[in-house]
Amino acid sequence: MDTAQWYTRFGQLEARGESACYQQWCEGVAADAELIALLDELPEPKRQPNLLFAAARYAGVAPGGYPGFRSTVLASWPQVRTIMLTHRTQTNEVGRCAALLPLLAGLPGPLALLEVGTSAGLCLYPDKYSYRYADQPVLDPPGGPSAVVIGCAITGPVPVPSAVPEVSWRAGIDLHPLDVTDASQMRWLDALVWPEHDARRRRLAAATEVARSDPPRIVAGDLNDKVAGVAAQAPADATLVVFHSSVLGYLDEADRARFAATVGGLPGHWVSNDVPDVLARDGGPLPPTPDPGRMWNVLGLDGQAVAYSAPHGQSLHWFG
Repeated sequence: MDTAQWYTRFGQLEARGESACYQQWCEGVAADAELIALLDELPEPKRQPNLLFAAARYAGVAPGGYPGFRSTVLASWPQVRTIMLTHRTQTNEVGRCAALLPLLAGLPGPLALLEVGTSAGLCLYPDKYSYRYADQPVLDPPGGPSAVVIGCAITGPVPVPSAVPEVSWRAGIDLHPLDVTDASQMRWLDALVWPEHDARRRRLAAATEVARSDPPRIVAGDLNDKVAGVAAQAPADATLVVFHSSVLGYLDEADRARFAATVGGLPGHWVSNDVPDVLARDGGPLPPTPDPGRMWNVLGLDGQAVAYSAPHGQSLHWFG
């Protein structure tokens, strides 16, 4: 898939219906030979749409039509290019906690949470957030309503929990961790939130404050090299849960297999919320997705798929 096709695909499968701005920018870039040529000078992983758009916004490009985006990006290309080369798509979407929670709450507590590809670690606090599943009553943490309220549409026999799980230990692993106390790094996370998603932006700010009150321990390094060592530090009286969201899609098949083998040998559980080909399902192929024209993650427990989840955790579709 060449760069123009990448942008066309992103616009059709991910931006469509979610961001009119990004869909227009994708269509524009895909047909723009000059901008495609500049992107093709970058290493392949650095050409991705989310990275270009976030870098442009971080550099001050305002959301709007493609002509304005194009002229500003071309005029400031050295700056945009530098941002793309020095930053990564480390979206720390706490909405994904709504997809993870039904599995986490079903495990014996207290939990010891270890997230790989943790970014700034905001998804390490599922016990600190409030949840609204469809039209059910809001589920609050024991201390009362949280400033972070995560809504999630559901279909199928979702095991909606009656209480958030108890977490006694939390840690993360990331190649390039972000620091919740660093304003410039948090501004980068803000730039990764799509233009029209104001509620997500407010939720990100509120989750950042939650994490700042008790900053997570994050170990820098490759998840395959670090996961066993960090997991060994979890308290023995807690249930270890290694989890991730939209991370294994960045690994090749060999590294995915290595990770699955390592986590499968640990004394705990593996909760995965990732691209569909990460997990298989006993008894046959995965069921059809709720909307074949969109991207979906597959939620899994200990290597077995149980549900589809929307990329930002906004909906959860449990398998029958």
